[in-house]
Amino acid sequence: MMPEFQPTVNAPPLPSPPTVTADALALYDLRVLHPGAAQPALDGVSLRAAAGELLALLGPSGCGKSTLLRVVAGLEPPAAGRVEVAGQDMAGRAPAERPVCLVFQQYALFPHLGVRDNVAFGLRAAGVGEASALARADAALALVGLPDLGGRAPATLSGGQQQRVALARALVLEPALLLLDEPLSNLDHALRRQLREDIRALQQRLRLCALYVTHDHAEALAVADRVVVMRAGRIEQDGTPRDLYERPANAFVAAFMGETRLYDLRVEADGSGWLGPLRVTLSAPAAGCRVAVRPHAWRIERASTAGLAARVLRSRYQGATIEYTLASELGELLAVSPHTRHRHADGAPVSLQLAPAGVALLAA
Repeated sequence: MMPEFQPTVNAPPLPSPPTVTADALALYDLRVLHPGAAQPALDGVSLRAAAGELLALLGPSGCGKSTLLRVVAGLEPPAAGRVEVAGQDMAGRAPAERPVCLVFQQYALFPHLGVRDNVAFGLRAAGVGEASALARADAALALVGLPDLGGRAPATLSGGQQQRVALARALVLEPALLLLDEPLSNLDHALRRQLREDIRALQQRLRLCALYVTHDHAEALAVADRVVVMRAGRIEQDGTPRDLYERPANAFVAAFMGETRLYDLRVEADGSGWLGPLRVTLSAPAAGCRVAVRPHAWRIERASTAGLAARVLRSRYQGATIEYTLASELGELLAVSPHTRHRHADGAPVSLQLAPAGVALLAA
């Protein structure tokens, strides 16, 4: 098990980040068009983030997530728009002049330097004295749970340890804004889970504003105060993890936030909405509306129970749950049920009900 974030008793503390009264980050109508590209990499992106807030940028490859980080970090100039960090316009500022640190997917550690010197590198470049730089590097390594590895070479560390060193190298500069570009994508599942929890705990402890790029919706839900879903250089929806999962703005967001199936909703003259024989209790359904149904919203009952008649095509044991594929008048659908002693056999007739949680109304 990797060590928790527990600084050693004698480690010099890192100074607290300055109190920020303005938005930690404000983006105004950012536009980026790469040479030869058919469409903009960023197409009018505006976004705000408060101090101490972690925003997850979520979307498919090529949607503009990493381009957005590069623009904020000063590595790529926008064709139009403005970037403000801690209330200051970043126009004309080189990357080294911005109170921003970027943690890369590939760690980007200097192989010829030891761990301690990797962490102290930015401080030395900024003119910090040698003794102070090394003391602060030691404090940063303790902060990320690596107090005794300063003398090691990066190549001797595990992937998770290297990512912690990269994080320490960013934190030691006391940035107003931390940028994380798919920081866990090179790690195995168990290590990803642990390290994302550690990053979240550390971000909250230091009250840092952070942008966290990922293509994994479960990772975004787990770490973020807000999730921003992007597609083709634009923001599709910006909200809390619960908002985006339970109240997606459109079919794209619904599908990207996890397994879902879309169905046409039949709306009667009295305003009631129906999905086959099931009445769907949603606010103000209108003609042309669709519903997004998550697998966990289906409740599987015995065939004698009133509901949507279905037949089990196949079932898959998932440990705590059982995943069913069923045939019905709505077509083939997916249901996930808690694992109980009763398991519906393949080919068995069943009846389906819908729970309110996991059903979202999508506008026409």
